[in-house]
Amino acid sequence: MTAIKHALQRDIFTPNDERLLSIVNVCKAGKKKRNCFLCATVTTERPVQVNVVKVKKSDKGDFYKRQTAWALRDLAVVDAKDAVKENPEFDLHFDKVYKWVASSTVEKNTFISCIWKLNQRYLRKKIDFINVSSQLLEESVPSGENQNVAGGDEEAVDEYQELNAREEQDIEIMMEGCEYAISNAEAFAEKLSRELQVLDGANIQSIMASEKQVNILMKLLDEALKEVDQIELKLSSYEEMLQSVKEQMDQISESNHLIHLSNTNNVKLLSEIEFLVNHMDLAKGHIKALQEGDLTSSRGIEACTNAADALLQCMNVALHPGHDMLHAVKQQQQRFSDLREQFARRLASHLNSVFVQQGHDQSSTLAQHSVELTLPNHHPFHRDLLRYAKLMEWLKNTDYGKYEGLTKNYMDYLSRLYEREIKDFFEVAKIKMTGTTREGKKFATLPRKESAVKQETESLHGSSGKLTGSTSSLNKLSVQSSGNRRSQSSSLLDMGNMSASDLDVADRTKFDKIFEQVLSELEPLCLAEQDFISKFFKLQQHQSTSGTTMNEVEEMDGVALSRSYTSGVPQTVSSEKDMIRQMMTKIFRCIEPELNNLIALGDKIDSFNSLYMLVKMSHHVWTAQNVDPASFLSTTLGNVLVTVKRNFDKCISNQMKQMDEVKISKKSKVGILPFVAEFEEFAALAESIFKSAERRGDLDKAYIKLIRAVFVSVEKVANESQKTPRDVVMMENFHHIFATLSRLKISCLEAEKKEAKQKYTDHLQSYVIYSLGQPLEKLNHFFEGVEARVAQGIREEEVSYQLAFNKQELRKVIKEYPGKEVKKGLDNLYKKVDKHLCEEENLLQVVWHSMQDEFIRQYKHFEGLIARCYPGSGITMEFTIQDILDYCSSIAQSH
Repeated sequence: MTAIKHALQRDIFTPNDERLLSIVNVCKAGKKKRNCFLCATVTTERPVQVNVVKVKKSDKGDFYKRQTAWALRDLAVVDAKDAVKENPEFDLHFDKVYKWVASSTVEKNTFISCIWKLNQRYLRKKIDFINVSSQLLEESVPSGENQNVAGGDEEAVDEYQELNAREEQDIEIMMEGCEYAISNAEAFAEKLSRELQVLDGANIQSIMASEKQVNILMKLLDEALKEVDQIELKLSSYEEMLQSVKEQMDQISESNHLIHLSNTNNVKLLSEIEFLVNHMDLAKGHIKALQEGDLTSSRGIEACTNAADALLQCMNVALHPGHDMLHAVKQQQQRFSDLREQFARRLASHLNSVFVQQGHDQSSTLAQHSVELTLPNHHPFHRDLLRYAKLMEWLKNTDYGKYEGLTKNYMDYLSRLYEREIKDFFEVAKIKMTGTTREGKKFATLPRKESAVKQETESLHGSSGKLTGSTSSLNKLSVQSSGNRRSQSSSLLDMGNMSASDLDVADRTKFDKIFEQVLSELEPLCLAEQDFISKFFKLQQHQSTSGTTMNEVEEMDGVALSRSYTSGVPQTVSSEKDMIRQMMTKIFRCIEPELNNLIALGDKIDSFNSLYMLVKMSHHVWTAQNVDPASFLSTTLGNVLVTVKRNFDKCISNQMKQMDEVKISKKSKVGILPFVAEFEEFAALAESIFKSAERRGDLDKAYIKLIRAVFVSVEKVANESQKTPRDVVMMENFHHIFATLSRLKISCLEAEKKEAKQKYTDHLQSYVIYSLGQPLEKLNHFFEGVEARVAQGIREEEVSYQLAFNKQELRKVIKEYPGKEVKKGLDNLYKKVDKHLCEEENLLQVVWHSMQDEFIRQYKHFEGLIARCYPGSGITMEFTIQDILDYCSSIAQSH
């Protein structure tokens, strides 16, 4: 074990400046036996560090390696397992419990004893030793001796001391000087002993020779001790003096601390007082402005606004904890509350007076607008009220009850004012539309039926579905007011509604301008009022996305379209947005009914006015939606657009119904049907109106419906016609339709235009063939027989040998049709065609030319058969193609 200890000291601990004090050969308890060494070491440098090191022998050689090290101060418990019986097991409690089994009990006890000594010397008994024999500990500290435990430890520590390099060198020199230092170690040791004795004797003699110097040294030490005693006495006196100074300094320090604390408290108190004074002190000028400030002048309003803002800042100041318990703060807060209440009452009373005065001032201006189609301008009133906008915001933030009251009063006063203005405005518009005077608006001079029409007009409530009564009375009214009306009997729309051509273009243009002016006056009025409400009452207008576009409107029926304008705005809108809409709805509650009444009147005057209204209303709805899709104006105009769209659909439906109910005269020729002419007039008018319109979808759908109805009705009338042949009715009317569609170039009706052209061409050909018939009847029968023989298989050049179709028979048939007879037959045919065709469409020459071409075609066919079946016979017709052309030309010129 000693050799292992020396090897470990040399290889492991000396390089780390450590000394090995104790070693024990151990293995872990309960596991496969793998031996290692636990070593107790101390460092050679101060401060001394004591460690327990686990060293393991390498598997690949006879050298050792350091595996784990624990500081002894981390050792909490040493458990020897049994204090009575010999037991090689023991536990060391570091960060966890390490269980070991020593190779022998002696080694275990020696190692524990070393740990005990190191604990006594360096750790001052911090480690607990349990199950350790007291005899073992007593051996470590012998009784009866007053020496320190460290003495025994020094012995243990000094048990082995390694030579340093110089000592090794001296020993080597000494051994080199002695030849038998290695061969005879005992003689070498005896020689060294004798030399040591000689050196000890020399040392003793040297010490005895220096006794005098030692005495002198001792005397000097005694004198030094006396000086030290004197210095200690002086230091004690100084310490007593410094003690009194220390007490005084402590008193001064405590006094300074109290002064500093008092100063700090005073600074904090001053800061709190300055905070309260700066933030809760309202200037006298502000108080005077709140109590007596002039609310009529701009300077007074500005002073009141600044004072109100200052008061709001004072009331909303964020007080520090505890401020609200101060009596002065409570008084000041109460004073601010009284000032706020007093000024809020004064402001609300003044603004209510301004609202009332506005109603009286605006009423005085109604007279000058009663004869003009303009609405009074509210800009001066808005401009004056906007001076109070900041005060309204202050009132909204401080006293919402009074703010709500002012809002309600404003809506009440302004709704009555706007109702008077808008009703008078629409009354003027109605008068200008009907062409009557204001005094004669009661229709007192009209017949009884016309008075009933006036009563019906006044009883309209915005729904075109409620319009009832006699339309013939309005027909009479319009006829009386227009001198150049076309006879009603010639119009398809005579039955129940007025003709689209019964009003002059000037009258329709006048209606269009009046309706556009009405919308142009209403739109800026609503937008200006909505903008004023937002600014004056401090209500934010947030842009939102409408759920309904114009294209979607076109795809909906009346009910769905109405719902789209009222529910297209998202539900999650701000309360302020809702409040603006509610205020606008209450203030302008009469706009929608009045617009619907005006639309109903325009529709009564002329059903084609719905086209003008649809275009104008669509444009204004589109414009309003671009500004704000959820605004009152956009919603209201959208709802009114529903009514206009219904009237337009009703106009189209009535025309289709009248086409279906048309009756024709049985005694006169048909000509161009009335509803065909009416469609031309409607299409020309619609194209001029919708030239630059945003929405043509409605018109295109109406075109499709109308043209299909026209096609069906033309065929129906042609089938029922008795005086005029069916082909003539179809040919003339479809030619007229084709000419109309070609001239107007309506893109959505391209397919119908092609269909009309085809129908015209087909019936023209059919009429020509039917009317021309077989002008050379016997000759035609003869050649039909010839073609039959050829079809049976007889060669063409052999047909002349047939008895019934020889050359003599052919000459006989040809002689029956001299040129004079042919011309007479063509003249009778021309008279018949002229009798069938109407003058308006001017198709006589077209038909006659087609008949001429058909006759020439038959002539050429006969000539070809003669040439093939009777070759070389020299047989020809008694008239030529040139004769046919001359006959037709002379007949056309003679008529």
